[in-house]
Amino acid sequence: MIKSADHVTVAVKDLDAAIEFFGKLGFYEEHRVVISGEPFESYMRIPDLKADHITLVLKDCNPRFEIQVLRFHNPTPQHDPHINRLDKLGYNHLCFAVDNITEEVARLKQCGVTFINKIMDFNNKKLVYLEGPEGIIIELGEYE
Repeated sequence: MIKSADHVTVAVKDLDAAIEFFGKLGFYEEHRVVISGEPFESYMRIPDLKADHITLVLKDCNPRFEIQVLRFHNPTPQHDPHINRLDKLGYNHLCFAVDNITEEVARLKQCGVTFINKIMDFNNKKLVYLEGPEGIIIELGEYE
């Protein structure tokens, strides 16, 4: 039986920018390692794999939640030209719950985070989208 979400992995070109971005959301770096060869190649089904693997942990989150950031050295990562399209099939976006969406949006705007819409009310929640590393879409949600 599934208990909770554990982590999401994001592949990036600019490792430092990704770590900085997720730091603004409350994540801190816990672990950094280079993964390559076996068993990673078989597990991930990527021949000749070599990548930086950074584990970012959301501070004061219970249960624990991680963002694992990968920067590939080999092979050259495949670019998704539709990464920021919300009308595509497959992975769409990741949403983080917040206590006060208005305050969080103001704080993140001061940190230089780019929002792609204004806060809206939907289904007893206030929601807003923002742009993350490599164009991924992140959402913030506040239950009313």
